[in-house]
Amino acid sequence: MQIQNHSMIAFSIHRYQSNITSLSKTLDKLASGLGIQQSSDNAAGLSISETLRAQIRGLSQSQRNMQDGLSVLKSAEEGLMNVSHLLQRIRELAVQNASDTLNADDHNASQQELEQLLQAIDDTASKLEFNTQKILGENRPLILQVGANPGQIISVDMVKMDTESLGINGANLLTRADAEQLITKVDKALKNLTFHLTNIGSDYEAIEHHLNNAMLKEVNLTTSESLLRDTNVAREMMNYISGSIRQQGDYLLISHVNRNTEEILKLLY
Repeated sequence: MQIQNHSMIAFSIHRYQSNITSLSKTLDKLASGLGIQQSSDNAAGLSISETLRAQIRGLSQSQRNMQDGLSVLKSAEEGLMNVSHLLQRIRELAVQNASDTLNADDHNASQQELEQLLQAIDDTASKLEFNTQKILGENRPLILQVGANPGQIISVDMVKMDTESLGINGANLLTRADAEQLITKVDKALKNLTFHLTNIGSDYEAIEHHLNNAMLKEVNLTTSESLLRDTNVAREMMNYISGSIRQQGDYLLISHVNRNTEEILKLLY
């Protein structure tokens, strides 16, 4: 009888202590919302979860990269449209001065306005910036990281749009011949500018496409990571309830055996 009681108490105490540990883990999972808090919970699951998290954070950053890229393209488009308006006015002046009905004073007045317009184009090219980087002041590729992994990039061509690049620097309207020549130059400049505006539109659509894909992929990966790592509340509540019942049963059993032992000892002594 003594050996049986001792074994029963030892087993019940061990299970009681195990239930306390199990209930503590269950409460931690319910409180934190994380089903995997450490590698011992699920080593393989934790490894997969960390990999997914790295991809999710990379996708989130790539979306910010693309938003910045769209802002650059929007600024470039606005700058080019401003240059286009200036070129249209220059062409209008050239057409006006290509007529022999103007006198020298008229040509001089037009020349002054032309110089102001040319300076405005150069100012737009040199001063339009994004994060201190010139948008229309140099020919260079703009590389955007559009994914979470190496090699997932888009290259956008940034172009220089000053008067020298447009072929109209040093232009003048002092004679009818100069005016006719300027009309031809402006037409070429407008054609060049329109080409780059079209490219900007295509690049904008491409970045938006990648942005939408990245957003969708991030949502899907976040859902997968959540299913893998987050707490299954219904299951953990069942674990908590069943663990509490077992703990109460073990406690009652230990108390009952101890009480019986005390009564037997009273009879003996």
